[in-house]
Amino acid sequence: VCYFRDEIERAGLEFVRLPPDWGQIEFSEAMRLLSRTKNPLEVLRIIYSESLPFLEEIITILDKELRTADLFVSSYLFSSLCGLARLRNIPSAVTSFAHNAVPSLSQPPQGVPQLNFLPAGLHRKWNAAAWYIADRVVSRGIYQVVGSTAKRFGLNPKKGFFLDPADKIIVTVSPELFEPREGWDERFKFTGYLRWQALESQQLDLDLSQFCGAERVPVLTFGSVSFDATETVMKRFMKHWPKGKKIIIQSGWAGLNSETAREEILCVGKVSHDQLFKYASLVIHHGGAGTTASVLHAGVPHLIVPHLGDQLFFAREMQRIGVGVFVEQSKWPERLAEKVAMLENCESMISKAKQIAEILAEEDGAGNAVRELELLVEQS
Repeated sequence: VCYFRDEIERAGLEFVRLPPDWGQIEFSEAMRLLSRTKNPLEVLRIIYSESLPFLEEIITILDKELRTADLFVSSYLFSSLCGLARLRNIPSAVTSFAHNAVPSLSQPPQGVPQLNFLPAGLHRKWNAAAWYIADRVVSRGIYQVVGSTAKRFGLNPKKGFFLDPADKIIVTVSPELFEPREGWDERFKFTGYLRWQALESQQLDLDLSQFCGAERVPVLTFGSVSFDATETVMKRFMKHWPKGKKIIIQSGWAGLNSETAREEILCVGKVSHDQLFKYASLVIHHGGAGTTASVLHAGVPHLIVPHLGDQLFFAREMQRIGVGVFVEQSKWPERLAEKVAMLENCESMISKAKQIAEILAEEDGAGNAVRELELLVEQS
């Protein structure tokens, strides 16, 4: 989409337009619609339904580009498009930014009972069966939405969303922190994070430094999440945020702001997370994959307010590894100050967050992913 054209070309890549030609407003409205939906399957159905009016044009453009391609790489959310590469005998890969979508013999899909009391052999069989069922349910749900269009181009998304999305699956989270004990097969490769930052601003650095002084302060950002009644929610936040307690608010797609000017609150717009989080004592965020990765790399605790999709999963993962807690979306403006005070004084979480940042600093997610893709082309 043209909205990301500048970022793509700044990375030194050739840009090819795919519809829809959405801008900030259209993306925000789409995210607002998704934020009203708590069921992950329904979220996926909405994503595919929104893509349906553009799907034929998307497939036509991609099929043309594949005539001169060595490799096709897609998001796992649209892994059915890898069928185009298969029709042309071109290797394909998908990137998965959430490891709850990666099948494993050591654990069932999210939301399915673990049954850890079973003997090891039965436990593995239970997990395998659960993933096979989940694969069919999700794939059939997608087929119900886009099946007729996909069939016209020789694509069949009836199966394979989890188990057979592509020739290789690049899982873009830390292997040391999140790779399961028993993987599914060798196609699933945990490479580490792929992170792309906005350009840093020297003026913003001066503003942040002046605002924070010698201390680190909480940072609030909900990234690309949009939700209803933003103004009402922020009024509740302002009412309960302590006088004199500094906080930085990134406006994001939801358009967060302080409503009324207070000297202890600084509002910023689009900014590199790496630049902003240098000043953070902790980060209050939505639990999106990219923001979670940035906070992990910053080495500070997480206070997560999950809104949709896999955000609750990431919130629970941060709690499991000991670097954060989460608050219900409906109650966060009232509970935020209490949780911030707790995290800023929790030495164990502060220490663990720093340790994890040191681990991630040693991982080369981008390099590992490139090597896996090059190997896939060489072997094809």
